[in-house]
Amino acid sequence: MVIPLITPATEGALLVPYPAMLDVPHEHVEHVAWLLYEHRQVRNTRWGKLGCCQQALLTLVHLRKNETFSQLGAGFGASQATAWRYVDETLDVLDSWAPGLHEALTGLGEGDHVIVAGTLIPTDRIAADEPYYSMKHRKHGMNVQVIARPDGTPLWFSRATPGRTHDLTTARAHGIIQACLTRQILVLADRAYQGAGATFRTPYYHHHEQPEHYQQSNRDHARPRAPGERAFTLLKSWRLLRQARCSTRRIGTIVQAVHTLLTCNYSGRKRLRTPNGMTSGVASR
Repeated sequence: MVIPLITPATEGALLVPYPAMLDVPHEHVEHVAWLLYEHRQVRNTRWGKLGCCQQALLTLVHLRKNETFSQLGAGFGASQATAWRYVDETLDVLDSWAPGLHEALTGLGEGDHVIVAGTLIPTDRIAADEPYYSMKHRKHGMNVQVIARPDGTPLWFSRATPGRTHDLTTARAHGIIQACLTRQILVLADRAYQGAGATFRTPYYHHHEQPEHYQQSNRDHARPRAPGERAFTLLKSWRLLRQARCSTRRIGTIVQAVHTLLTCNYSGRKRLRTPNGMTSGVASR
């Protein structure tokens, strides 16, 4: 059995279906499906090419495997445009459930510490797109900041900024420094955040040229900060964020959508928002 793939670049090509597995918990599919169900109820959507569960699965496949919309559409029996529209809609729904900065820091205060770090989401861009070129990473991309717990569990991801933006500049722009200072939360960060002041603690530059106690201080700082990289490992386990082919304006939405999935606590019952701001419980079946 072959399925025609109709795109301007590969007109006349054929797709061969094959059995495959998606390495995400089934609860993720149910969670996203319930959010889509609530979204459709609010908008009074009466009919769609795919049901909520299929739409959720289509989006998770796109995020996890980074397949093109042509491949997704062929696999789910929909057109390329329909696959794009369903993915775009689902990402917006997930984005709306991602916690904000102040919400993510709720419950933390003096005596607690977090890890702040930045990463680059690589993108397909040409040399002329200078704002997106990171001199640190030597490639084009978008800068994303994370606030993580001491064990590396992500609390909050920032919106994406052009890759040329320095980590310290990005942290200031998103209000990370002020938010942590207000709550007196100790922050462990790398050398890119030197000069942040407030409650930020960073290692020394040129520590090999400094006395032994400077070197020991850097080693003591690196141990509790190292688990913060786990947050980016979790983020980039969704392959779409290893090499983004989409518009740079959508990368922030994708990061927030993935964060919603990473913080998903499925209990078989969803607290859904209604148009008047109230919540209602919907039992899963």
